[in-house]
Amino acid sequence: MTTTVSNDTASLLPSVSSFLSSPRQLLIDGEWVDAQDGRTFATLNPATEEELVQVAQGSAADVDRAVAAARRAFEAGSPWARMTPRERSHLLWRIGDLVEAHADELAQLEALDNGKRVEAARDGDVATTAELFRYFAGWATKIEGTTIPMSVPDRDFHAYTRREPIGVVAGIVPWNFPLLMAAFKIIPAITAGNTVILKPAEQTPLTALRLGELLLEAGVPAGVVNVVPGFGDTGAALVDHHGVDKVAFTGSTEVGKKIAAAASGNLKKVSLELGGKAPNIIFDDADIDAAIAGAVLGGYFNEGQCCVNGSRLYVHRAVFDEVVEGVANAARAIRVGSGFDPSTDMGPLVSQEQHEKVLGYIRSALADGAEVTAGSADRVGERGYFVQPTLITSVTEDMAVQTDEIFGPVVTAIPFDSEDEVVAAANNTVYGLAAGVWSKDIGRAHRVGGRLRAGTVWLNTWHADDVTLPRGGFKQSGWGRELGAFGLDDYTELKTVIAELR
Repeated sequence: MTTTVSNDTASLLPSVSSFLSSPRQLLIDGEWVDAQDGRTFATLNPATEEELVQVAQGSAADVDRAVAAARRAFEAGSPWARMTPRERSHLLWRIGDLVEAHADELAQLEALDNGKRVEAARDGDVATTAELFRYFAGWATKIEGTTIPMSVPDRDFHAYTRREPIGVVAGIVPWNFPLLMAAFKIIPAITAGNTVILKPAEQTPLTALRLGELLLEAGVPAGVVNVVPGFGDTGAALVDHHGVDKVAFTGSTEVGKKIAAAASGNLKKVSLELGGKAPNIIFDDADIDAAIAGAVLGGYFNEGQCCVNGSRLYVHRAVFDEVVEGVANAARAIRVGSGFDPSTDMGPLVSQEQHEKVLGYIRSALADGAEVTAGSADRVGERGYFVQPTLITSVTEDMAVQTDEIFGPVVTAIPFDSEDEVVAAANNTVYGLAAGVWSKDIGRAHRVGGRLRAGTVWLNTWHADDVTLPRGGFKQSGWGRELGAFGLDDYTELKTVIAELR
């Protein structure tokens, strides 16, 4: 494992340098404004720990302004309410084109703010965001109802359903995929005709603010999308606000529970994509080389900061040593460094808090008797929040490193002997976001996959995905589904209309 750190600012595009040259404001009612109390906060480069720019810090007063703007934009007779589904479709497509045209700029901002590799941000996060706008552009004209026959003797009725927008949506998103998670909330909401207040994570507000500029450039009417950066109190003000009709949240299960409780004030709709601790099961008849590669991708993707990563590796005892050696060798070969260095395979973690948390879990595992087969609990380098890709063995099911969502490049490996044993262990968690199975016996793969309690199950692959596929969790991994045709269900109300024909 090697570590590299480069001068991130040396290769910045002029547009990125310009974006960072002055404090960033809130987007409320189509205007860029300061926080009402004038407060700002610094967003940092996690590779260098240096300040990037000051960002306006929204308060409850700013949330009030944003909710009022979103409500005005949603009301009947507004430009947004008068926009036809076809016009919304064309608007979404224009935004997708703008995102694609500014892909390099957005990727650099994401790498600076989050730490991920520029190439990963451009080819993954930004490209998928553009595709999401285009995919949902097609759905804007296809939000349909149904006609339902009624069985009433001697009377004629025409009964049908309508799908209507919910109203004002609060989107609260995490820091691991800042632009993409913003897209997950904004796109289906406005496709269905809602209006939005987006609260980006305080660690990574920059691409959400730049996306706000692109939305205005594309012609999104004032107040339809508002962006209010801030801390937990800003998010709490949104969740508590009686002018908000729905909260869409991605983040930890702990915060998700608080949102569900707080939303009871006016019984606002809530959708939650929460934590995960995905089991990745490798049987002895698997393609071992493919399974090792899949375990490395599934465990260390996005610096390990991904809720569907396969952080719990279960390997049949007959091939356990071979798989562990393969994953450990691959982990040691990963080059950790700045996301702007082309030779980097893995960037830093997002923040000092996350850095300390991840290293603390590794140290705790060592204290509990586990072994670090690859990686280390030591800080990497003198600056930046870097962690070595780590593989931990001699783990028991009750260790915190095995039960808790760590959200870093840490994978545990445990041997198993039977199918029933591993299914029971895999399901022995409060989470149910993702899982995976590796076996050449396709019957076994499907059988075991069917027994796993998770919203997404990969068979002989990991992280295969598409914007057409729904995602979400079982158990304490959340409520509702995002993306695909199912992604609109949580952003619409179903109305039944009955007319008697006389």
